Amino acid sequence: MALVTVETVYGINLANIIKSKLESYGIPVLLKYESVGVTFGLTLNGLGKVEIMIPERFEKIAKELLSRNNGDTSS
Repeated sequence: MALVTVETVYGINLANIIKSKLESYGIPVLLKYESVGVTFGLTLNGLGKVEIMIPERFEKIAKELLSRNNGDTSS
């Protein structure tokens, strides 16, 4: 199954909010991040960056759902 990144944010908390929203619509989500950023709460030099990845077949609907936030989740 091919995965695509539909959003990139800084901070695991925001990523989990977006993940919950997508999952509430039945879209499976994988969060990709460096563990050191989460462990120490860093958002510096790429640490703390979280990629929100989903199966490619859900990409269109996920982007539509995320665009309804008026850009609030953009990195």
